[in-house]
Amino acid sequence: MKFVIYQLFVRLFGNKTETNLPYGSIEKNGSGKFADITDKALNKLKLLGATHIWYTGVIEHSTTTDYSAFGILADHPCVVKGRAGSPYAIKDYYDVDPDLSVNPAERMREFEDLIKRTQSAGLKSIIDFVPNHLARKYYSDVKPLGTKDLGEDDDKSLSFSPQNNFYYLVGQSFQTPHEYETLVNRFIPPSMERHFEERPAKATGNDVFSPSPGINDWFETVKLNYGVDYANGRQKHFSPTPDVWLKMTDILMFWAEKGVDGFRCDMCEMVPTEFWQYAIAKVKSKFRDVIFIGEAYSPDNYSAYLSAGFDYLYDKVGLYDTLRAIIRGESDFRRLCDYRYSPVNGIETRMLAFLENHDEQRLASSSFAGNPFNAVPVMTVAALLGPGPVMIYNGQESGEEGGGAQGFGGGDGRTSIFDYGHMPKHLRWMNGGAFDGGASTEKERALFDFYRKLLNICLAERAIIEGKFIELQMANAQSEGFNQYKNYAFMRYTDKERLLVFVTVDTIAPDLWLKIPADEAQLAGIDADARYSISSLDLGQAFVFDENLTGADFSTSGLHIRGSGMSAVVLKIRMIQDFKNQEPRIKTLRSLD
Repeated sequence: MKFVIYQLFVRLFGNKTETNLPYGSIEKNGSGKFADITDKALNKLKLLGATHIWYTGVIEHSTTTDYSAFGILADHPCVVKGRAGSPYAIKDYYDVDPDLSVNPAERMREFEDLIKRTQSAGLKSIIDFVPNHLARKYYSDVKPLGTKDLGEDDDKSLSFSPQNNFYYLVGQSFQTPHEYETLVNRFIPPSMERHFEERPAKATGNDVFSPSPGINDWFETVKLNYGVDYANGRQKHFSPTPDVWLKMTDILMFWAEKGVDGFRCDMCEMVPTEFWQYAIAKVKSKFRDVIFIGEAYSPDNYSAYLSAGFDYLYDKVGLYDTLRAIIRGESDFRRLCDYRYSPVNGIETRMLAFLENHDEQRLASSSFAGNPFNAVPVMTVAALLGPGPVMIYNGQESGEEGGGAQGFGGGDGRTSIFDYGHMPKHLRWMNGGAFDGGASTEKERALFDFYRKLLNICLAERAIIEGKFIELQMANAQSEGFNQYKNYAFMRYTDKERLLVFVTVDTIAPDLWLKIPADEAQLAGIDADARYSISSLDLGQAFVFDENLTGADFSTSGLHIRGSGMSAVVLKIRMIQDFKNQEPRIKTLRSLD
């Protein structure tokens, strides 16, 4: 199913504070709120082309900001990445992040109001479900009556038990990476111990069974135990049902009952498929339309996780990695041709395409495309190549570069998810709450317009929504002016519609003849004896092309296309008239004169 996800990092999206001090506090750098995502903002995102909003960083996670006045336990800075903390170090699965509320005492109500606004705007909401790990200090102060905290009944004398929620390193104490402990020493309040105490130490989230994880490990998290004994060949103990399965399924049901329409499931492959089969079935038995999106990276596992109940999986290792390599000049479009015959073949409708999210470097960063407009061709391919959903990340449509070291993330071409801050170009688009780009530069408005046009093509054109695919690469390898390494062309078609997509990552303006071989033309319903009009679905790119051709012309001389470098064009091919019947009709009319 073709739809468009807009990933909205709540802490970043609505933040109007114009400072980005490294390791700045919430008082100095500010934070976006649920309330900043107004009706006007949601309506503008819908006009952009969004159908689903993935609200990122919603569930309460560890932070250096003290909310003890609201009954929330303070976190130790030694196990919090950055000042704001990682949204994937969940501290309370039944609560929302107080940073995101105007009044922390009313934080859940403010979130529920956001869900209602989202529904009223005709949009669907997605939140994160983080099943593999949680914060080192987990405690729920608002859990439903009768619910026990994760780890509350664990037997800590056992390294492993199917009914324990965590894995324990018996007799050993946890040690924060020394370099990080030194870095955050200045943020430890006088009333707090200088070192974080955890004994026995728990296994770290990224499967580190050591009391001393490294700075590049997920040291701020602990791994949940789904009944897999890692110390003994990953033996599975799934009967009776592990306690974690029951608790995590209850958490999914809790948020589904809040009206959430879907879950983006973090690092889903680190959790056994048997759990997903159990939990997704339970949720869908009551909320059948709730969707599950898996953050998956191993193509060999795609089939298993789709069979377990996932509706969609990340197309990271295939499409993202391929397009990234192409735009960086590390590969060419031959690799994309190979991708079509990769493990995604046959499951294209269930693969989520993207070129940005919170984990990846910004397209506009020097580490990726270097310029947001250089990404136009590959973003066009990502959006239109397959029938599955497509996603963009807040700020992508404004050309955010992710520059500067905001804190723990460093200056790595990403917008930090660990620290308080804002997105400068996105802030100009917000324009004080008008969300109209009134303060944006001309180039930023042009980029936004490109994304609006592209994403709306995804939603409006049947050939993109449900059409079949024809690749035109090999057929044009010898065509005049066609550079098969830097140009890419394909068709998407139904029995009534035909779209031709051409992109180039060449800085040299294309001037070429693009052919549709007779066999492929016949598949797409192009009659050799008919005349066709060719029109552009405007992407804001300057192209000149033949305005009409006969069906036979496509396979002989081809379609003449001229344009600009690093660009994309989407052409709609429509039948005008049938030449076979045209001449007799004219003769008949003349005979009546």
